[in-house]
Amino acid sequence: MGPNKPFSKTASKVPWSMPVALSAIPEDGKHFDLVADEATRAEVAKVAGLHALPRLQARFDLTRQGSDALRVNGEVSATVSQNCVVTLDPMDNEVKEEVNLVFAAPSSHLAGEEDLDDADLIDPGEPEPLTGDTIDLGALATEFLILGIDPYPRKPDATFEPPAVEADSPHPFAALAALKKGPDAKE
Repeated sequence: MGPNKPFSKTASKVPWSMPVALSAIPEDGKHFDLVADEATRAEVAKVAGLHALPRLQARFDLTRQGSDALRVNGEVSATVSQNCVVTLDPMDNEVKEEVNLVFAAPSSHLAGEEDLDDADLIDPGEPEPLTGDTIDLGALATEFLILGIDPYPRKPDATFEPPAVEADSPHPFAALAALKKGPDAKE
């Protein structure tokens, strides 16, 4: 996730919040199916810069990684309403983002560089910090939704047609060409 997280610890309000305590996850793990209601989708749409968010769902499997770490596997899926960058017409896009993260307390052996060969640690990257003993699945789903949104949505049949330029009209750089010729040049 890194420094480009949409929601920092200082954010005043996360639009979709579902905190889960590490202590609430049994040794054999726990499955979560989340579906955002209409009011939540409207708030997330504002944060994500969307016209609307007709559907937002997430499914997560949480498993313990020792006593102070948690693996989150799952998927965030949504239908987002945006404008086509070519036609500016409204359009809906489907977003699907896979989630595979480890959250660990700063004191965890998973938070350090030792034990990186541990078979339980699938990705060699540094774990996400676990603040206290809680992670927020709603905020996590929102972050992955924002990461998955196409910044330049385009309808499949949209083609860009540059504006027609008449042959006898001056081109956009005519003034620069005249300057290049110098003050004594005649047209």
